Amino acid sequence: MKLKPLGDHVLIKPLQEDKMTKSGIVLPDTAEKDELEQGEVLAVGPGKILENGNRATMSVKVGHKVILKKYGPDKVKIEGTEYLVAEESDIIAIVE
Repeated sequence: MKLKPLGDHVLIKPLQEDKMTKSGIVLPDTAEKDELEQGEVLAVGPGKILENGNRATMSVKVGHKVILKKYGPDKVKIEGTEYLVAEESDIIAIVE
């Protein structure tokens, strides 16, 4: 299935974080952390339409690794795989 985000929305594949501490302690899934989400951009919308009718260009591109707000994006499950759909304003930084 191919998805194309609308407006200034971005489709992101969450990156799995390590579940083990540096000292070798394995953290269970129930140990919630209030950290920022990280992911890889899979698809980008065309951009938001401004008041003057022009379309704003998107700052992120497919393949960028990004950091985004923990509670900003919406989680969606498609064909058994979980993705994040976020507005461009929910993205805090591009990881280079």
